[in-house]
Amino acid sequence: MSKKDYIVAINPGSTSTKIAIYKGEECIAVENLSHSSEEIKKFENIYDQKDMRTEVILNWIKDQNIDLKDIAAVVGRGGLLRPMPGGTYLVTEKMVEDLKVGYQGQHASNLGGIIARNIATDLNIPAFIVDPVAVDELEDIARISGMPEIPRRSLVHALNIKAVTRRVCEKTNKKFEEGSYVVAHLGGGISVAPIKNGRIVDVNNANEDGPFSPERAGGLPVGDIAKLAFSGKYAHAQMKKKMVGEAGLVGYLGTNDGRIVDKMIEEGDKKAELIFHAMAYQIAKEIGAMSTVLSGKIDAIILTGGLAHNKKLVKWMSEMVGFIAPIELVPGEDEMLALVQGALRIIKGEENPKIYEEEVHING
Repeated sequence: MSKKDYIVAINPGSTSTKIAIYKGEECIAVENLSHSSEEIKKFENIYDQKDMRTEVILNWIKDQNIDLKDIAAVVGRGGLLRPMPGGTYLVTEKMVEDLKVGYQGQHASNLGGIIARNIATDLNIPAFIVDPVAVDELEDIARISGMPEIPRRSLVHALNIKAVTRRVCEKTNKKFEEGSYVVAHLGGGISVAPIKNGRIVDVNNANEDGPFSPERAGGLPVGDIAKLAFSGKYAHAQMKKKMVGEAGLVGYLGTNDGRIVDKMIEEGDKKAELIFHAMAYQIAKEIGAMSTVLSGKIDAIILTGGLAHNKKLVKWMSEMVGFIAPIELVPGEDEMLALVQGALRIIKGEENPKIYEEEVHING
């Protein structure tokens, strides 16, 4: 690499901004910069926070004794953009416009690309985003839901799913663009996706479908949901919160922490064991279903995300799906490294950066 050999990675959360400086793939410094609720409340919308967060980030970088002139690129977490193919994208003016308005919703991650461009423009270096949740590579047949008014959508843990698939490919000497995998991202939400030639060709929308998770309901009996929605007990916002935030392990056991559930099971709680086993059962069923998308021709099943650390859950799932393909365990998630690796592929000339306006339907 040239003298400009640092990459800054930015991952904004609702009340914090995770920031890291890398030299190649080596993390030089990392910090989760907190923003008080009083500070956040000063801003009418998420976009208005950009200058405050940018200033905090720049001050932190200077505290690390890093000369801004030595930064090669800035990479931010992608937000709720238009449906788009995966990859590393240059942050362009049109992308910033869509991040500002929140094309598919308002979320702190929308600030990732905006802040990256803020910093990069002043330094005359490129700003990137990598594999945002808006990645949509579904095959047309996967979009059919059974109800014409409601097409199936792709909102997916694309950053971690693609990053761990690349790592497994490197480990097994396979090309990312030629392999077939089923990846289960096991976090607060659960995404199960078949990867075909580097593309996420199907996925359960973790907020609305598939297995239940620590705090989300997953797919539900639609007739009973319609009854509940029109029972008069719940407003629309309450129903949404009931299905995403108050469901899953939280709804059954009052916690979203797998470690606490483990302890409950060890202390003889049979209900906790049944519910936790049921979650593993549903995840394994979804892995099996997604295996059919690839006609059973699968190089590996990859289990990743925080819950992949849980030995009980992994054991139960492995017993059900181990006959399909070898299981690769990549527990946890390293989103900052995944962002940096995406930028490095461009800097090293291994890939060309994608241009947002060329990849999405602006007037669609």
